[in-house]
Amino acid sequence: MSTETITAAIRAEKTQRVGWRGWAALIVLMLPVLLVSVDNTVLSFALPAIAVDLAPTSAQQLWIIDAYPLVLAGLLVTMGTLGDRFGRRRMLMIGATGFAAVSALAAFAPTAGLLIVARAVMGVFGAMLMPSTLSLLRSIFTDRDQRRFAIAIWASMFSAGAALGPIVGGILLEHFGWGSVFLMAVPVLIPLLVLAPLLVPESRDPKPGRIDAVSIVLSMATMVPIVSGIKELAVYGLASVAPILFAVGVGFGVLFVRRQLRRPQPMLDVRLFRNPTFSGALLVNLLSVVGLVGFLFFAAQYLQLILGLSPMNAGFALVPGLAAMIAAGLLVVPIARRVAPRIVVPIALLFSVGGYVAVSRMGEGGSLLLLVVAFVSLGIGIGAAETVSNELVLASAPPAKAGAASAVSETAYELGAVLGTAVLGGILTALYRTNLVVPDGITGEPAMAARETLAGASQVAANADPSLAAALTDAAGTAFSAGVTVTALIGAGLVVIAGVIAAATLGRRQ
Repeated sequence: MSTETITAAIRAEKTQRVGWRGWAALIVLMLPVLLVSVDNTVLSFALPAIAVDLAPTSAQQLWIIDAYPLVLAGLLVTMGTLGDRFGRRRMLMIGATGFAAVSALAAFAPTAGLLIVARAVMGVFGAMLMPSTLSLLRSIFTDRDQRRFAIAIWASMFSAGAALGPIVGGILLEHFGWGSVFLMAVPVLIPLLVLAPLLVPESRDPKPGRIDAVSIVLSMATMVPIVSGIKELAVYGLASVAPILFAVGVGFGVLFVRRQLRRPQPMLDVRLFRNPTFSGALLVNLLSVVGLVGFLFFAAQYLQLILGLSPMNAGFALVPGLAAMIAAGLLVVPIARRVAPRIVVPIALLFSVGGYVAVSRMGEGGSLLLLVVAFVSLGIGIGAAETVSNELVLASAPPAKAGAASAVSETAYELGAVLGTAVLGGILTALYRTNLVVPDGITGEPAMAARETLAGASQVAANADPSLAAALTDAAGTAFSAGVTVTALIGAGLVVIAGVIAAATLGRRQ
């Protein structure tokens, strides 16, 4: 094919606007986006029921949440490369089939250990879903204006899905067992399997890079020890194996970077990180998700176990924040076209800081209204910041690196989900265990269970003598509230750091 023919084809593609089939394909592709992001946080509301049924330790409880996003984050770039080579729609279909099947198995896991394994396998198939969605959107929406709006919807749904998780979980847990939060994947993915072959065109890279098994292993060997070290540090302190895990993770990370720099076709072009806008947007993305997931981790427990709401009512309490997050994500697009991102993002994140500060002031006597208002404020900031940062990641990368940029952006999101639970959730767990004073009449295994988690204390109180139950409930509530105060201030500090990074690194205009 001649150069003139190729140039003419590119120009024709740039001016082509999609019709109803393109927008229908967008709706289909939003199904896995919502499902994967919902799955990051839906377990927050199921944890009390899982704690009662499977009796996990505090470490297992964190791993039940973290196993899925950790594996997902580690394999996103790998699965993106496989999609480039074998077809993005094909990877989407394989991922949807496997995700639905393993989710059904997880719903009936008899032990905490098997549930953790199922969550990890779900992460493998989830990693096949996410890189395909954004890459397929770029191939479907060739018109720049249409593509910008489609990506804004994608980013808004990605952020909103994290907040939708507790709401969906609350509704399901009101009427069904904890396994229902996994079974919901089946009816969501069946329409995808039926409609994707009809509406979504196949897309692949005509010159894909080679599959690099060594880089795949090195990427996993980098992230798993680092995140494990964070969890160990939060729960057990510096006396644990955390420093060793950090050293191992950093060492493999150095090897991974050196290998990518030396290869003519790297699995991940780390030179992209030399662009300050690209790196800054990624850090804002990551820290924003840390703030969101960390908030949901303790909000779900506070609403149910401190304020005494049912799972469904606790989920509905977060609806205003979800609506604010979606609205902010869409409304910020026209604003960011006229105002510099280094101004828009820090201003948006001030709302999130306000939400965390409000939570830190609640104490044991916090009201439902204050928590709802705090989540609305947090949602405004996160929704706007996530949309702008995702657009900047794609806009600041060269067109030839768009696939890698989207995979890195999704990896930052998933790492943020892991760190939100590992850092803020781990700190909250450690503070709860440190501050809890178990009444003298409760000893042995019940006392150990009460010290593990707030859900464990609630279960022990339900089976204890009324006077001891009241004393334990008060003590657990006091310890948890004290932990929330400190954790919320740490969360506010992380969001402030994200705002400073945005002001220092993001470009003047999108």
